[in-house]
Amino acid sequence: MLEYVTDPGDPRLTDYTRLRDVELRKSLEAERGLFLAEGEKVIRRAIAAGYPIRSVLTTRRWLAPLEDVLGDATVYVVSDEIMSGIAGFQVHRGALASMERLPLPAVETLLKRGGHRLLVLEDLVDHANVGAIFRSAAALGVDGVILSPRCADPLYRRAVKVSMGAVFSIPYARMDDWFEGLAQLRKAGCRMLALTPDQNAVPIDEIAVEGRVALLLGAEGDGLSSHWLQEADHAVCISMNAGAMAAGVDSLNVVAAAAIACHGLMRASR
Repeated sequence: MLEYVTDPGDPRLTDYTRLRDVELRKSLEAERGLFLAEGEKVIRRAIAAGYPIRSVLTTRRWLAPLEDVLGDATVYVVSDEIMSGIAGFQVHRGALASMERLPLPAVETLLKRGGHRLLVLEDLVDHANVGAIFRSAAALGVDGVILSPRCADPLYRRAVKVSMGAVFSIPYARMDDWFEGLAQLRKAGCRMLALTPDQNAVPIDEIAVEGRVALLLGAEGDGLSSHWLQEADHAVCISMNAGAMAAGVDSLNVVAAAAIACHGLMRASR
């Protein structure tokens, strides 16, 4: 159903309010049980993953590419100027969709689904980093992601956009208890590997990977907490060559480290 809107303050557009205000958006999206998907490819992936459409906000020229997947969804059509004014930025991919969130499974439920390669993220609060890690995980054979209680929301617009919709393709769950959270993984038979920049740890592509493995990743800068490091079965690292160390490069950012570590796990499990 098409509805043409000419006033950026129209109350029908409240799902799209102040998209640059992170704190407002987090509270609004939690209260209404929604998230935003940006661009044709991401919207298609969200729909294919089973997320119901609340509404779509787009311009005339982007109607045709999405017509085959929108069905009878409410579509608000606005001018390019109003679209930019509402969003607060240039929407280069032409459309925004407000989607209903699905119930998030409990950690125990996710673990019961099986899967031998898990990522466990501790306190990564940057949405772009979380989205990029999901994209790498999807590309490199990760079966599921578990988030600590304080991790950023994978369905926040920035995370969804950076992941190119990969957040829809990997099951994930959020821990209720950071301190005791790893005990659930151990009970489910996971061998826990803590990624650290410490070059005294075992290189991740050299460790023997058998059975179920959970790779623990910490926040940019601080890395994993001492508690999670102690709880892990092994500390693993990404080997840095002597030239890099001499140049003062002793670690990688968390996104690059996650991608290399996931690839290392994939190689080690062959």
